[in-house]
Amino acid sequence: MRVFIAALRNRFELFQYWIVAQIVFGVMALLRLAPPDAALNFADKVARTFGPLTGRHKVAVDNLNQAYPEKSAEEHDAIARDMWGNMGRLATEYVFLDRLFDFNPATNGENRVEINKAGEPIFHRLRDEQKPRLFFTGHLGNFEFLPIVAATFDLQMTSMFRPPNNPYLANYVLRRRSGAMGSLLASRRGVAFSVARILENSGNVGVLVDQHFMQGVPTTFFGRACESSPLVAKLTRNYECDVHPARCIRLPGNRYRLEIQEALRLPRDAKGRVDVNGTTQMLNDIVEGWVREDPGQWMWFHKRWKISKRKKKKTGAPVTPA
Repeated sequence: MRVFIAALRNRFELFQYWIVAQIVFGVMALLRLAPPDAALNFADKVARTFGPLTGRHKVAVDNLNQAYPEKSAEEHDAIARDMWGNMGRLATEYVFLDRLFDFNPATNGENRVEINKAGEPIFHRLRDEQKPRLFFTGHLGNFEFLPIVAATFDLQMTSMFRPPNNPYLANYVLRRRSGAMGSLLASRRGVAFSVARILENSGNVGVLVDQHFMQGVPTTFFGRACESSPLVAKLTRNYECDVHPARCIRLPGNRYRLEIQEALRLPRDAKGRVDVNGTTQMLNDIVEGWVREDPGQWMWFHKRWKISKRKKKKTGAPVTPA
């Protein structure tokens, strides 16, 4: 009987996922009928209107209050609404990914998508070098464009991503992303072994580093204690691969600027090995600097400052609001 009930529950949950997915697909089909700019602006307005009505808005405002105690409640709310607008645009950009990305090295700066001045020679050099590399970024602007730019320069990259819980939406996202941005690797248990194999073959891997990682390295972000993934630091320590910062910045008029920087000089211990804690904190500091430049382009509703219960019990650390 328990097996039957469990199977029935799973089927009902799958049916709910299917219903939600069909609604989402219907909305996407309607958006596809509109010009990209009109659809993006519409999604921005809708997200700014309804995002603040969700429970996640309270999480975002609380995080902003602690990150920017010098700002007023009105300023915190304005940043949170900018964030929702950014989220609305990001979701809609999936629909128009093939029509929005128009980067062309021959006309850089004249299109909707551009890269920083130093980026083009970096991409050309990295394409011709045969060595393992890691690229890290955060949930800023449309971070999906970064691996597409790399592919434009024939730089093959494997991007790590967290698939949606809804399997129907996960399949859709996978199809949309894999068609334009090279290989994809789901962030699941054991993913480190897959990444290691790619680096062993002098491959390139893109990683998002600005989310909470359970039982991760103790670090700080905006001066608050948090847990961060040590994956980039540990892989760099084992494979001596270069680590490049990269980010996407939203510009007025539904335009985007992608920036890639030269490899970082990472902190090392007395034996000359990459310092895992120091490197992980360095990545946090870089992402924090990006967020401070335009806080409305980051996802403040993440529970970034959540501390694992076992770690709090072991260290006696106070509970940090998420």
